[in-house]
Formats: sequence, C-alpha cells, structure tokens
Amino acid sequence: MSLILSYNQDPGSGQWTVSGDDGVKSVTVTHQSRDEAAAQVQEALGFRAFRPPPPLPLGWHRFVLIDSLIGSNGAAPDDPRYDAIKAALPQGCTVGDFAYSFGLECDRPGGHLLDAIAATCAELREAHGLFLADVGVEKVDEWVTDGKDGWGARILAQLLLMSVERARLLGYSADDLISFIRRAS
Repeated sequence: MSLILSYNQDPGSGQWTVSGDDGVKSVTVTHQSRDEAAAQVQEALGFRAFRPPPPLPLGWHRFVLIDSLIGSNGAAPDDPRYDAIKAALPQGCTVGDFAYSFGLECDRPGGHLLDAIAATCAELREAHGLFLADVGVEKVDEWVTDGKDGWGARILAQLLLMSVERARLLGYSADDLISFIRRAS
C-alpha cells in the first residue's frame, strides 16, 4: 500500500494543508508547519511519520560518517570491530541505521562543515584507529555552489575523504596530498 501526499499553502495565513490518500481512505490536516501536517497525515493513515530534526544552533553541523566499503572490507554494522566506538561515541553522535555499513549520525560544532567532519574523523581515528571515509553522498559529480555549510560542502567532504582513503592505499601521505592541493590550486 502506498501513500500519496499533496500540499497546499494558504497565501493569507501561511498555513499548510496536506492531504493524504492510501487508496482506501483520505485524510487532510492543516498546520502552520508543512512537515508537521504531513507527519500527522502519515500517522492518521497508519504510516510511520517523518519529522525532520530541529534546526541546530549557529556553528553546529549535522552530517553522517559511514565506514566505506573499501575501509570496512564488507563488515556488517554489527561487526565486533565497532563495539568500542559504540561504547564510547563521540559527543553529539549516535549510531545510524545504515543497512549494510556501520555509520554515525552526528550533530557537531565547527567553524564550517569541513571543520566539524574533520574533527570527528580525527577523534575516531585517534580513539579507535578507524577512518570513516563516507558522508553519504552518492553522486559526487553533482555540484551546488551553496556555501561552506550546504550540499556542495557535503560533496566536497565526500571527495576529500575518498581522496585521503585512496591515497593511503596507494602509499601517499597527508603531506603528499597537501602539496598536491597547494601546487594545483
């Protein structure tokens, strides 16, 4: 059974009316928040509701870190190698539900997204010897110029983490990568 949602915002009040139809019955909810109206419709029709997490304070960033297939050698999320991390998670991180890989969902401080991700990676590497090299971006060839905390920054983080991971496998050091970036840019 599938659910079809339609959205309509009243220009005067700004309120959202969301209607849902599961093929058997229909439900309509009006609310100030589009997401909350949709969640209430989903729940009324017996579906699991999606509610986005609350916005973070200024200077905080929300991201995921996942063990890449290269780094994990195909280890499942419940592999014992992750037990130490699960017992001592970095502050602001929880174990994520990633079907085939171990990963964390994090809300962490940083001057910008790359700072927050790099600090978390460093903490994990120093405490557990593990380098999580995936931030969940599948199409790294897409591009958005939306600033240091947007989707473009997330794509850049994915590319940089992949570069670090693969450079290590080829025998390059961090200094080699830094030298390359300085000379090429």
